[in-house]
Amino acid sequence: MTREEYNVFCGGLPASTHVVQWGGSDVWKVGGKVFAICGWGEGGRAAFTFKVTELGFEVLTGMPGLRPAPYLASRGLKWVQLYGDPGLPDAELERHIAASHEMIVAGLTRKKRAELGL
Repeated sequence: MTREEYNVFCGGLPASTHVVQWGGSDVWKVGGKVFAICGWGEGGRAAFTFKVTELGFEVLTGMPGLRPAPYLASRGLKWVQLYGDPGLPDAELERHIAASHEMIVAGLTRKKRAELGL
């Protein structure tokens, strides 16, 4: 997935907003909470970061091209970064980003979800 494809996909998720921060990373949020980050990885390649379940964290961080997300995982949070090959096929990466979005939405208050039409 290219950075542009990532931005188009994330922009299509309900109530998502985009900001560029943290050294030029494309950061996507819902209800003011981050659900996906795309920054630059090794060799100028895009690196995609997203929230996962505990089981997802255990499975994905054992795969080549994926690792615990720098900074986030070190704080005990279950975030994974796709940074190298072979990584994940685009469709699977999209499913994980969509699931991250859903997890963040589920953590919002009922009032906030209603404000966002979710």
